[in-house]
Amino acid sequence: MIHVGENSWNLRIFITDLSLEKTLRVRGDQHIGGVMLQLVDPENPKDWSDHALWWPAKNVWLARTRATLDQCGVQADCLLHFTPMHKTLRVQLPDLRYLDCRVDYSIKTFSAVVNLCKHLDIRYPEELSLCKPLEAEHLKKNFSQLPQKKRVPIAEPDGTSFLQPALDTNSFVPIHSAYNGGSDGSLDKPSPHGNLFCAPISPHNAPSRRTPAPNTPIGSPTPSTWKHSNNGFGTFESSSSLGDFQENLSTSPQSPSADVRSRLLRPKSLVEKARLNVGWLDSSLSIMEQGIREYDTLCLRFKYFTFFDLNPKYDQVRINQLYEQAKWAILNEELDCTEEETLMFAALQFQVNHQVETQPSSNTNLHTGIETSSQENDDDEIASALNELQITMEGPNGDAGNITHIPELSDYLRFLKSQRFTLKGYKRYFFTYRDLHLHLYKTQEDSRRTAPTISINLRGCEVTPDINFTQGKFGIRLEVAPEGRNGPNTEVWVRCENEAQYAKWMAACRLASKGRSLADSSYENEVESIRSLMQMQRPVHGIHVNIDPRSVDANDYLSPKMLRKLSGKAVTRILETHSNVRDLSLLEAKLKYIQAWQSLPDFGVTLFVIKFDGHKKEELLGVAHNRIMRMDLGTGDHIKTWRYNTMKAWNVNWGIKCMMIQFHNENVVFSCLSADCKVVHEFIGGYIFMSMRSKDTNQTLNEELFHKLTGGWS
Repeated sequence: MIHVGENSWNLRIFITDLSLEKTLRVRGDQHIGGVMLQLVDPENPKDWSDHALWWPAKNVWLARTRATLDQCGVQADCLLHFTPMHKTLRVQLPDLRYLDCRVDYSIKTFSAVVNLCKHLDIRYPEELSLCKPLEAEHLKKNFSQLPQKKRVPIAEPDGTSFLQPALDTNSFVPIHSAYNGGSDGSLDKPSPHGNLFCAPISPHNAPSRRTPAPNTPIGSPTPSTWKHSNNGFGTFESSSSLGDFQENLSTSPQSPSADVRSRLLRPKSLVEKARLNVGWLDSSLSIMEQGIREYDTLCLRFKYFTFFDLNPKYDQVRINQLYEQAKWAILNEELDCTEEETLMFAALQFQVNHQVETQPSSNTNLHTGIETSSQENDDDEIASALNELQITMEGPNGDAGNITHIPELSDYLRFLKSQRFTLKGYKRYFFTYRDLHLHLYKTQEDSRRTAPTISINLRGCEVTPDINFTQGKFGIRLEVAPEGRNGPNTEVWVRCENEAQYAKWMAACRLASKGRSLADSSYENEVESIRSLMQMQRPVHGIHVNIDPRSVDANDYLSPKMLRKLSGKAVTRILETHSNVRDLSLLEAKLKYIQAWQSLPDFGVTLFVIKFDGHKKEELLGVAHNRIMRMDLGTGDHIKTWRYNTMKAWNVNWGIKCMMIQFHNENVVFSCLSADCKVVHEFIGGYIFMSMRSKDTNQTLNEELFHKLTGGWS
């Protein structure tokens, strides 16, 4: 340590914009803000207001300008960087296009996503987050088995070096050279892809104009003149080839470039699907603290699958990006679909593409259609509110005279309880559904005078459709929690006679799983939604539209597995199913696609490979918007379900990376193998935060509450 005078010493600071190192005489009681003032030349007109001190050796920002050097632990052997807080981040949107955006690398990732979504005109940014792009190798091994990033020496301008610290979260997912610009420790390395969106942050370290690389995705904007706005982001001049920013993001290219598509991951098992969740960033840390440097690539994705207030009037971009994320999840086989469901998705996708082709530049018509649908949507909301009030006062059947009346559903159905080593088939019973319970009787007469033969509590059950139109099969699979709540789930099957019967009972089971009875105002809407989806899946023989099959490439609409199954009939089947949806508008087709995506059994279940305390066997943990599930690693069957409304607390032992969740009648302890336990913790806390949102128009995003629920106590 070199002392220069009493209680003072030399501090080395590297100014990244100037590629210049300065040595300042400082004292330990000097504030961070005072140190930065010493760096700024008052005669230099450059604006330094966006700059802050970054400590590479500790991997932290010295953001508290009133804190002293002693309080921050800065000593004479330290090297600090004086660098811009806003840097260029290459962001891949859900539709696989890349945007280069100016993002604040010094604030928490959650806040950075909020600012980014505001710029992209995406409402409810709390539903999205950033994740690192994964490669096939990340799906081959669990997080704990992947090689950790080594602490390599980083050379400084004067020849000295220090060890790069291990990153706090997700350091096991290094940014590959194909995606990164400066992850080797440099802060201002030029982008290998070209600067597609905004002017370089530092004219000293990057060329003033760049051209797109040959592998630029289809639909990516070409370089254009930019002007900077006060919010830290660039905005396009009128000469931009991209056109209006929000309008462009509300529609997407039909297919990405071959290079981008070749990087898409297709998980082949439930374990690989679980490993897809290894790359989520920690929302409570800054982007810089998680190993991301300027010109690196991150993926913006919808993380929490509970989409609040999806309104065509305000959410053109949000709906389109949701549709695109759903589309690629289906095409990459991240969700299991039946043949009828796959063809329905393909038909809706074809209708979206057809609508875009027929009105590529008719923005006025598109806007007029949205305005009309928005007005209708507002009217529907008013009608829905009045209807809900009427149902509350009168009951669903208008029975105002008896407010204690509980609606019932009854009919003859077939029943099967899954058991090993049995050849017994379905048995016919008279079913009645009342107050979240299924009661089974041998005959309708028995229901009036005897106790039920079988009673099933549907609260908290798992409901899975089992439909095959070709075979005329309309089944419902129920995984029912035992009455004692401590044993494994019991699997039962219900078989309906026709579509109308199926829609009523399926809607009742879905609402019952959420703790809602037939008196709930959403029952009729649920029935209509199920009927609508079934109508789109119903096979139609013969092509009823004037479309040349040779102009349709089935590779754009079907997953590889379904392509192999349908073989040469793929295009014909797509066009046949398309006749069911050919009258839908562009927005209607996208919303139907999202609705169908949400109806899939595996929708919204984020998987993790875990080990429960005291068990050597690996299992799956599924995290959904209202529950967590213990699942079989091979089959995905639900062994046990725990609802959030029975949860008392959840904690993490950060030392041993073990998580404990307290429920009313038991404690669940497990370690996560496929990701850091912080990722699981954040998903659970995030979904609880999402459930606390309301339709109050004056509601503001409570970031402090989000971090309390998701941040833990690390």
